Amino acid sequence: MNKVFNLILSLVILTTPMWGQGFYNKKQPLAHTYSIVAIDEETGEMGVAVQSHWFSTGTIVIWGEAGVGVVATQSFVNPAFGPEGLALMKEGLSPKEALDKMIGADEGRDVRQLALLNAKGEVAAHTGEKCIIAAGHRTGKGYSVQANLMDNERVWPAMAKAFEASKGKPLAERLLIAMEVAQEAGGDIRGKQSAALLVVAAENSGQSWVDRKVDLRVDDHKEPLKELRRLLNVHRAYEHMNAGDVAVEKGQIQKAMEEYSAAEAMFPDNLEMKFWHAVTLANIGKVNEALPLFKQVFKKGKNWLELTPRLTKNGLLTVNEADLKRILKAGGKK
Repeated sequence: MNKVFNLILSLVILTTPMWGQGFYNKKQPLAHTYSIVAIDEETGEMGVAVQSHWFSTGTIVIWGEAGVGVVATQSFVNPAFGPEGLALMKEGLSPKEALDKMIGADEGRDVRQLALLNAKGEVAAHTGEKCIIAAGHRTGKGYSVQANLMDNERVWPAMAKAFEASKGKPLAERLLIAMEVAQEAGGDIRGKQSAALLVVAAENSGQSWVDRKVDLRVDDHKEPLKELRRLLNVHRAYEHMNAGDVAVEKGQIQKAMEEYSAAEAMFPDNLEMKFWHAVTLANIGKVNEALPLFKQVFKKGKNWLELTPRLTKNGLLTVNEADLKRILKAGGKK
């Protein structure tokens, strides 16, 4: 055991984590993990997902930019590979050319694991010869899966098979399915702690908050993938809520009601969703339909009752005084 520890320590000290630097920064983390980079051939969206037995792995392993590509950098992590890989692909280098340039300049290449994918769906991956076994990668049409310090060598082939078999589903769902299958196949030999998932748009609008279609992280959890699955479901529900709000702005009330109902069906106990659904109904003159929803919300959270009249001040609730009293009365307020 001491020999193994000394070998790892020697690698940590002797290797170079930052592209172009001549020293090893002891603060650089280790992210022995498994990940996937992939593109949705129908929409052009690109995504990357990761799980590891390491705290907050998503903050250093996964990188992406709309219209450019995605990167996963892991094992003895060189975080610079993320922004540098994106910059090189943005300049026009292919994933293979970008990978070769970065790996070629990195004295720590033997303990690095890296995967890149660009907006054309081209991929490239590297697994250093001294990555802790079980370690390896597999590339396919529009994706790459990679893993190191795994329980066994079945993990990344299982990820590839699962991703290919999930064709037709949304990209975020496909990425998560691949991750879940990896865990079922054995996963990280040390266990699990954190996970993350990022999906970016096919084209860059210049608005990063729009271009990041999905951006979810679980930094510290006993079951990170299960928590990531829950968060993705919440994300989908709020997509319906946002779509409902947009529909209201456009005067498409029926569509708004359909979107709000879809969100509530996914999370029937979510007071936020019920409340704004009720507000929208009230604003379009359907106060009688709104009252049962208001009553449910007020019963479980009195602060919503206090909030409601405040919405009239800035026009978010546009009912008349009589209807406002009816709404408040549903919460027991005279």
